[in-house]
Amino acid sequence: MTMQPSKPLIMAVLNVTPDSFSDGGQHVNLDDAVAGAKRMVDQGADIIDVGGESTRPGACAVSEADEINRVIPVIQTLSAELTTPISIDTSKPQVMKQAVAAGASLINDVNALQADGALEMAASLGVDVCLMHMKGSPRTMQKNPTYNNVIEEIKQFFQQRIDACLSAGIAKENIILDPGFGFGKTLEHNLEILRCFDEFKCFGVRLLAGLSRKSMIGAILNNREVKGRVVGSVTGAIIAVQNGANIVRVHDVLETKDALLVMQAAMGEGIG
Repeated sequence: MTMQPSKPLIMAVLNVTPDSFSDGGQHVNLDDAVAGAKRMVDQGADIIDVGGESTRPGACAVSEADEINRVIPVIQTLSAELTTPISIDTSKPQVMKQAVAAGASLINDVNALQADGALEMAASLGVDVCLMHMKGSPRTMQKNPTYNNVIEEIKQFFQQRIDACLSAGIAKENIILDPGFGFGKTLEHNLEILRCFDEFKCFGVRLLAGLSRKSMIGAILNNREVKGRVVGSVTGAIIAVQNGANIVRVHDVLETKDALLVMQAAMGEGIG
């Protein structure tokens, strides 16, 4: 894929899981998943991010076989019927391999290619990789996360992972960084990351922001339920783009696209 966008891109979330925090159960059927992806593309999605394992706080682990059975038929069908790039949201090397063979052109890994064999597998596949920062694991990450300086610690982590990728043979232009809103962070940490998002531009690679419908939005909105977080999520995405995000990962594609079009027009960047 290796997209170097001149304008922010929308990565649409397509979870083929029964237990994801926002859309779990909506796309577990192949027909529903394909229809959902096509709807997202019609609404303005630039990338479809297919995930077969929930990474919400406290989520249960999924076996490699189950994850493959969930995502591969969806990716195969979408790659045959759409020209929109497909991302695979996984940390498992064999899932990466089969997903790319099925048509995925981006590996989106919340574990930043730290699983055994993941770095080598990603390097061998030659596709784009998104490296996310997470403190702890999805099962434990929200149990009192602490930092001396959240921005500096994430930057140190990014530098370590970039160095590891380069040493493994992954080209710098194939790397995307995601600071991991909500992954081992308190509300205060998340807000600091959003305010200081442009700090991560120092690495000279693309940046992804994923805060759609997350608990930080709910907390800001007086503990609003997930489905009531659309406007807050879109606002967060716009702030992230203004602070340097090249890609925003969202559930609400149409609303995010509308907001980006208005922002671009108001800033004299043209409409597109």
